Amino acid sequence: MAAVPLFLRAAAAQKLNFIFILIDDMGWTDLGCFSSRFYETPNIDRLAAEGLKFTDAYAACPVCSPTRASIMTGRYPARLHLTDWIPGRKQWPAARLLTPQFNQQLPLDEVTIAEALQPAAYASASIGKWHLGGEGFSPETQGFDFNIGGTFRGSPASYWGPFDLPGLKGGTSDDYLTDRLSTEALKFVEKNNDRPFVAYLPHFAVHIPLQARQKLIEHYRAKAKPDDPQHDATYAAMVQSVDEAVGKLMRKLDELGIAERTVIFFTSDNGGLIYEGSRKEPVTSNLPLRAGKGHLYEGGIRVPLIVRWPGVVKPGSVCHVPVSSVDYFPTMLELAGARPDAAHPVDGRSLVPLVKQTSSRKLEARPLFWHYPHYSNQGGVPSAAVRLGDYKLIEFYEDGRLELFNLADDIGERKNLVKKQPKKAAELHELLKKWRASVDAAMPQLNPNYDPAKAAQGLAGAQPKTEPI
Repeated sequence: MAAVPLFLRAAAAQKLNFIFILIDDMGWTDLGCFSSRFYETPNIDRLAAEGLKFTDAYAACPVCSPTRASIMTGRYPARLHLTDWIPGRKQWPAARLLTPQFNQQLPLDEVTIAEALQPAAYASASIGKWHLGGEGFSPETQGFDFNIGGTFRGSPASYWGPFDLPGLKGGTSDDYLTDRLSTEALKFVEKNNDRPFVAYLPHFAVHIPLQARQKLIEHYRAKAKPDDPQHDATYAAMVQSVDEAVGKLMRKLDELGIAERTVIFFTSDNGGLIYEGSRKEPVTSNLPLRAGKGHLYEGGIRVPLIVRWPGVVKPGSVCHVPVSSVDYFPTMLELAGARPDAAHPVDGRSLVPLVKQTSSRKLEARPLFWHYPHYSNQGGVPSAAVRLGDYKLIEFYEDGRLELFNLADDIGERKNLVKKQPKKAAELHELLKKWRASVDAAMPQLNPNYDPAKAAQGLAGAQPKTEPI
């Protein structure tokens, strides 16, 4: 990173800083401030008490890499042709559909948030999971000054040291990855506290493998109740470690006196993981939402979102407006006084009116879209969805089946209203089809080798279970 002249550093010192905390696989109800009675998250609860909590925030995809790409660029995964986790699940020979090929990295010609803020002399770091490409497509090639821990991989070999990650080498078997990433984040913030910075902190936690500090595991084992939908002690301990990392960061901002010019975003890349592979016990529960990671039901895409900006955001405020991960890019750009590159128009909308709670400028109602033409490791099938107002439509690509829900009355998506409200279903379906055409979405094709018996067997082997609704 080139040195910035002192006079430019002084002039930029009052620009806003951005800290974007992205948790991997954290469900909508995995925090105390989002109704969990089992997980202990006092620091994140404080973040919500001092900031704005969004109840209807969404990831742009039910799996990780596409959502991360949408955060980086403000563009829908379908437009980026990056619609599954990298490298994705291998094609099932007997499946009903052949899923489309997709980008195995975020293309270099896309403009990331780090690149967009470079002209404003922002220091930038990606600290944690990257999963948007390997060699030649790492954070350093996408505009970030520093990359600590980011590779092409989607999960760590272990949460325990010694580590072999970029900028994070060595350590002992007592070193815990979430703690180490937290330490690196504190170093970056302290080093750059006299100039504007954007710190992208995508934790590996709470993604599998489930590993945590033994003392915390024992604490949660002692309080766990098998009849409580959330009761996995190791997962709870991982959630607490994330919470402790957030607490350390908040205290560092206070210590440096920069909290009031630092906007914190806290969210997840997709819904909580319930089951995967041969696991018989649920990892977490997204109830009252249906299903979880890998599905376009609410449990797979609705995520916690908190925005804190002391002195501007009204403490303890709540927003029920539906928003998407494509919205963070234009929000940060507007707050930084920057604009998107005209050659790379964004799909998201700035959330500044909601963050500032201004009555003079409102965010107009608009549809939110999803396109997931893949089979997921969690049992999800190729599908697409659109939400407009309280209504949400899901289209299943295997057989063209439609499901329509009124989320205001039926957040658990139990009652399919397609037959009762065919006009509303047709209206939303038409919106979805037009949007797909506008972003040139890659569609799955019929598989000439489709074998119903073998396909059903393969799907069951991937994940036969779903959370009860």
